[in-house]
Amino acid sequence: MTKNYYINGNTVRELDSPVRGGRKTREEIEETRRRKNRRNAIRRNRQRAMEMNRGFVVFLTVCVLVTAFTAAAFVQLQAQMTNHMRNVANLESQVIDLRADNDVRYKKLTTSVDLNHIKKVAMKELGMSYPSKDQVVYYTVDNNNFMDQYEDIPK
Repeated sequence: MTKNYYINGNTVRELDSPVRGGRKTREEIEETRRRKNRRNAIRRNRQRAMEMNRGFVVFLTVCVLVTAFTAAAFVQLQAQMTNHMRNVANLESQVIDLRADNDVRYKKLTTSVDLNHIKKVAMKELGMSYPSKDQVVYYTVDNNNFMDQYEDIPK
């Protein structure tokens, strides 16, 4: 693309130039001013977005404190739960040991006592005998585990 020039005095100027003398039109000046104002407004908005006001800082501080308190409470509850689980396990092992010990002692007692020998001693030496039919009295008991006695048992 070739440009045409003309000579005006001691300077050379372009023929295609829409504006002579390098001056801008009023519309171009207004457009430049609007662009500059927009850039400045954008810069101010970015700076405001980066700043934190006092209320926002207080809100964030409260949020952090609530979160920290909740986390600490959760950790404490987990520690208590673990401690309780250990205590339950210890108590269960103690119960198992005591039951085993009880079973061993019960077997020793039942095997050490000879019921036939007790029966012979009671019948021969102490004079015990089986009850006759007229000595046995039957009572009806409700499904309760106890019975109220309102008068003496007949002889």
